[in-house]
Amino acid sequence: MDESGDKSSRAENSATSTAAFVDSGKCFVSSPSNWIIDSGASDHMTGNHSLLCKFNEHRSFHEVEVANGSILQAIGSGTVRLSESMSLSSVLCLPKFTFNLLSVSKITRTLNCSVKFYPYHCIFKDLSTKQIIGRGRESGGLYIFEPEELKSQVALASLSPFELHCRLGHPSLQSLKRLYPQLSHLSSLNCNSCQFAKHHRVHLIPKDNKRAASLFELVHSDVWGPCPVTSKSGFKYFVTFVDDFSRVTWLYLMKNRSEVFTHFCTFVAEAKTQFGVSVKTLRSDNAKEYTSETFRSFMLQQGIRHESSCVDTPSQNGVAERKNRHLLEVARALLFQMTVPKPFWADAIATACFLINRMPSSVLHGEIPMSVLVPGQRLFPIEPKIFGCSCFVRDTRPHLSKLDPKSLKCVFLGYSRLQKGYRCFSPVLNRYIVSRDVTFMEEVPFYPVSTCLDHENQDDLLIYPIPTPSSTVDFPVPSDSAQSSEPSSETERPPVIHVYSRQRRPTSEPSVVPSADPSSNQSPHLTTDIPNSDVRMSESPSTSDSDTAGDSLPPDLDVPIALRKGKRSCTYPVDSYVSYAKLSTASRSLVASLDSIPTPKTVGDALAHPGWRNAMIEEMNALEHSNTWTLVELPANKKAIGCKWVFTVKVNPDGSVARLKARLVAKGYAQTYGVDYSETFSPVAKVPSIRLFISLAATYNWGESRRVCKLRKSLYGLKQSPRAWFGRFNAVVTEFGLRRSAYDHSVFFASSSSGCILLVVYVDDIVITGSDETGIMKLKDFLASQFQTKDLGPLKYFLGIEVSRNRKGICLSQRKYCLDILNDSGMIETKPCEAPMIPNMKLNVKDGDLLEDPEKYRRIVGKLNYLTITRPDIAFPVSVVSQFMSSPRTPHWDAVRHILKYLKGAPGLGILYQNHNHHVIEGFTDADYDGDPTNRRSTTGYCVFVGGNLVSWKSKKQNVVSRSSAESEYRAMAQTTCELIWLRNLLGELGFAQSKPMNLYCDNEAAIHIANNPVFHERTKHIEVDCHFTREKLEDGTISTPFVRTGSQLADVFTKALPGSRVSICNKLGMINIYAPA
Repeated sequence: MDESGDKSSRAENSATSTAAFVDSGKCFVSSPSNWIIDSGASDHMTGNHSLLCKFNEHRSFHEVEVANGSILQAIGSGTVRLSESMSLSSVLCLPKFTFNLLSVSKITRTLNCSVKFYPYHCIFKDLSTKQIIGRGRESGGLYIFEPEELKSQVALASLSPFELHCRLGHPSLQSLKRLYPQLSHLSSLNCNSCQFAKHHRVHLIPKDNKRAASLFELVHSDVWGPCPVTSKSGFKYFVTFVDDFSRVTWLYLMKNRSEVFTHFCTFVAEAKTQFGVSVKTLRSDNAKEYTSETFRSFMLQQGIRHESSCVDTPSQNGVAERKNRHLLEVARALLFQMTVPKPFWADAIATACFLINRMPSSVLHGEIPMSVLVPGQRLFPIEPKIFGCSCFVRDTRPHLSKLDPKSLKCVFLGYSRLQKGYRCFSPVLNRYIVSRDVTFMEEVPFYPVSTCLDHENQDDLLIYPIPTPSSTVDFPVPSDSAQSSEPSSETERPPVIHVYSRQRRPTSEPSVVPSADPSSNQSPHLTTDIPNSDVRMSESPSTSDSDTAGDSLPPDLDVPIALRKGKRSCTYPVDSYVSYAKLSTASRSLVASLDSIPTPKTVGDALAHPGWRNAMIEEMNALEHSNTWTLVELPANKKAIGCKWVFTVKVNPDGSVARLKARLVAKGYAQTYGVDYSETFSPVAKVPSIRLFISLAATYNWGESRRVCKLRKSLYGLKQSPRAWFGRFNAVVTEFGLRRSAYDHSVFFASSSSGCILLVVYVDDIVITGSDETGIMKLKDFLASQFQTKDLGPLKYFLGIEVSRNRKGICLSQRKYCLDILNDSGMIETKPCEAPMIPNMKLNVKDGDLLEDPEKYRRIVGKLNYLTITRPDIAFPVSVVSQFMSSPRTPHWDAVRHILKYLKGAPGLGILYQNHNHHVIEGFTDADYDGDPTNRRSTTGYCVFVGGNLVSWKSKKQNVVSRSSAESEYRAMAQTTCELIWLRNLLGELGFAQSKPMNLYCDNEAAIHIANNPVFHERTKHIEVDCHFTREKLEDGTISTPFVRTGSQLADVFTKALPGSRVSICNKLGMINIYAPA
C-alpha cells in the first residue's frame, strides 16, 4: 500500500488517499452491502452514504486517487458496523465511488488484529485474545467480508450459554468460545450429558499435526458397529469418510458391513461431481471391507492410492478412529439430554455429524469445516433446535376434516440433508416426517425419564437423566427429613424410579429450615414404547472432528444403561389414550409445564434441586420479613406444633413456568381444641358454586381472570389461620362494595348499572368474573393495595382443575390429577376397561382378607373422591368404595383398581359448559332400592342443570331403610328439591332470578303420586315429616315433577353400576374428552 503526498496543484490543506482496487477483468457485481478486503487501499471507502453512522462532513478537501489515476473527492467520513465484534471508523464517503473497500492496513492498526489469506477465504484474528473476529470469502478473484451468519440465526441475546451448547450438539467450550467471542469470560460449562457421553482417559500419544494441502488429497475412513441395538430403520453400522484438508465428515448408515463399497463409490462420485476434485488417497484399517477384490479393482481404475494401517496399530488410522469417538460422544450427549431411547441412535449419529461439520475445529485453528469446504455457504439453512424435544408437525394427510387435529405430536430427530426442513418422527403414524411447518417445545422432552441409571445392571433398555446446569449452594438438611428421604424397602412405591445423580446429598446439620414431612406427590413420568418399523432413514451428512489424538475405541455404544424390572414393554401406553393435538398453543404449553416438572417428595429431594432450594429460602425470608413468628422459650408442659413443607409449581397463563413455590405449613392436626384454638372457619367455596360461576361465564360469554392472595401473618396449617385470613379478606371486599352471599359465605357479588361482579374464594385462591370489566379492574387494583397479590390472568388452572376455553364453551378437566392418581397407584400401564364398576357387584364389609396397607387404599380413594369434581361418571363407584375406609379388604381394593382401569381409558374426560341462551334450573332424581347388601339401605342420586349445564350432582346412601322403591325415590326427591331451592336462591341473589317452577324429573310414578297427592296414606304414615317438604314445594309452585322414562333418566348413573354401553349417558351430562386421540 502506498500513501501519496499532497498534490502541488491542490490546496495546502487537502489530503490524498490511495485506492488500489483493480478490476481483474472478471465480471464482478458489487452489492451495496458487500465490503471488498483491499490490501492496496490506505483508507476504508464507500460510495453508499446510508451505510455510515456518526457522519462528519469534511471542511477541507480529502482526495482519493484510484487505480486508473483519476481523483475522487471525499465529502466526509463516518463509522460502519460490520458485525458485533468489528466496526470500521473514519470510513471515507466518495459519492461517485461504486464499491465498498475495507483497508487491510487500517483495520489491522485500529483493531489490533491480523489478516490471513487462504485460497478460498481469509480470517481476521485478534492479536490479544487470539480469537477470530471476522471472516471473508473469495469471489471472482476478490475477498469479500462475510458477516457472522450463525449469530443472526441463533440469537445469542436470547439464549443462555447452556442452551446454545445443547442446540449445537454439545460442542466443547473452546469451540463455543471461537464461535461466540462474547463467551470468552466463561471458564467452564457444566453439562452432565457431556460427562456421561464424553468422559475418556488422558491421551499419551502426541498429536500429529500434518495436514493435507488440498481437498480430497487424503480421505480417512473407518467402519463402526455392530450396535447392540438395531435402529428404528434397521441400521446397525455406519461408515465415515473424513477429508483431511477441510475435516468435513461424510457419514453413511448401514445395515450390513458389505455396504461399505457402495457408499465409497457414492462418496467418490459426489466429490468429483460437486467439487470437481478426485479422491487421491484413502487411509483405512485392514478390515475385509477395504481389502476385497472388488474394492481394490475400483481403486486401481480410479487411480486412488490406498494406505492401510499395520496390524493391531489403530493409531495409524487415528483421524478416523477419533472421528468415530467424537461422533459417539456428541450422539450420546444428544440422547442423554432429552432421554431419547436407544433405537434412535442412528438419528443421533446423523445429527451429531451434521452439527460437528458446522462447529469450529481446533485442527483448522478455529475455522469451520463446512466453511473450508464450501466458502460462503450458509452453515444453517434452518435454525438448529434441541435434539429429542417435543414438537408439533403440520398434518398434511389427505381426507382430513375441519374438525380433525391440524398437527401431529412428534419427536425432533435432526435435519434433512437434501430438504430444507426438520426431521421428526411420529409415533402415531410410525414414520419419519420432514417439514418446515414445525412448532417446537424445546424444554419438554418427548420421552420423560421413567427409570434411573444403574451402571451395575446394564441392559438393552436405555433411559437417560435430564441434566440441569446449576451452581452449588450450601443449604443443610434437617436430620429427621434426611432420614425420611431414604426410601423404605417395605413401602410399595409407584413405578417411577429416581434418576441417578452425581451430586452428593448435603450433610445433616442444624438449620433454620424446620423439619418436614415427606408427604408431597410427584407428577407422573410417562414412557411410551414405539413399535418397530421398516421405514428407511435418509442418509444425512456427517460431522466431524475430534481433534485430540487417542487410542481406538471399542466398537459399541458405550453409554450408561438403566435398570429395568423386566423384558416386556408397555402394551397400553398412556399416550394412546391422551392426545394434545386439539389444544391451542397456550393450552399445550400449560399441559407441558404441568407434566414436565415433578414436585419433590421430601425436603432432601427439594434441597438437591437449586430451584426448589431457592424457593424455600424465599419462603423463609418472606415469613421472617412479615414477622410471622417470635422466637421464645417453650413453656413448661407444652408441646410445640411441628411444620412441614409443601411444594407446588406455579404456571403463567401461557403455560410457561412462573416459579417454583415452597410453602411452610404448620401441622394443625396436632392442635388441641380449647387449648391451641377455639373457633375455626375455612373459606372454602362449595364446588357447585364454582361450577355455577363457570356456567354463567359460558352462558353470558364473560371473560374471566384470577387473582391469588398471599397470606401475610397467619401461618398456613393452623386451624385458626383460615379464620384469621378470611376475617381480614371479608372486611376488605366489603369495604370495596361487595356483598357476601347468604347461601355460600365464600361467594361475594355486586351489581350496578355497568354490570355485575362475581367473586368466589377458596382459601387464598380467588376467581373473579362478571360483565362489569371496569369494576373488575378496580377490584383487582384495590385487592393489590390491601394484600400481596399476583394476577394470573385468564383462568387456566385452579385447584387442580384445568380450564380450557374456545368458541364452543369452557371445559373443566382434571387430566393431570387423574394421571397422578394412576401413577401413585401403579396403574399407569394397566389395560383400560369400559365401565368404572362391574354391574350388579355387591361389596360386603367382611368379604375377603384385610389389606396389608390400608393407608394406600384410603389415600387413593380420597384422591378419587376429589376427582369427582369434574368426573360425575365415577361418582357412584367412588361413593361405594368410600364406605370401607376403616377396614378395607381385597375385594374393595379390586373395585378401586377397576375404577383406575376405567380412568386409564379417558384420563382427560371433563365437563363442557356452553351457552344455551337461558339459565333455567332443572334436576333429575333417582334411587336404587335396597342396594346395600350390608344394611339394605337405598342410594340417592341426582344431578342439577343450570342453563343446560351440569352444576351439581350427588351419589349418597340414604340414612334410613326404605320399605319400598317408591319410598326410596320419594326420599331422593326431597333431597334433590333442597339442592334445587339452594341453587335458585343463590342465582336470585346474584341477580338471575327465576320465577317459573323448576322441573324435577323422576322415573317412579308412585313417588310422583305421593308427592302430588296431599291425602294421608296408610303406607306412607311412617315417612319422616321432612320428606313431605317436596309436597309443600309442589303446592306453592316452586317445583314441578314431570315423569321421565328410565332410558332418559340422567341420574341413573349416580345410583348403580352401569355396563359399558350405558356409560354413554355421560355424554348427555355434558361430558367431553378434549384429550381423546384423533
